[in-house]
Amino acid sequence: QVQLVESGGGLVQPGASLRLSCAASGRTLSNYYMGWFRRNPGKEREFVAAINRNGGSISYADSVKGRFTISRDNAKNTVDLQMNSLKPEDTAVYLCAATSNYGLFSRTYNYQYWGQGTQVTVSS
Repeated sequence: QVQLVESGGGLVQPGASLRLSCAASGRTLSNYYMGWFRRNPGKEREFVAAINRNGGSISYADSVKGRFTISRDNAKNTVDLQMNSLKPEDTAVYLCAATSNYGLFSRTYNYQYWGQGTQVTVSS
């Protein structure tokens, strides 16, 4: 069992940056592919980014490409999401997820473990 806890969310103005972190406990995170998703009320979880076990392969949603960067530190058992040039449409609860399957998955059903999420609000 992997427990995931996100942190780093907050209220920022458009154009600002935030860095989210996902800390894992229970299992070594290096055994898992990781993903970040976001969710708004009444909507499905939306894929944001995914990273393979050693950080050498990454995938992004088109909506965040060039602005967001996913990274991981297996020694610290963490996965981060650096978000730059934030827009109001980036407002959401951001969740990290872990999968023991092989692949940079954008579909939620591929992930076995989820955190509770951290709120990001982008507003002037």
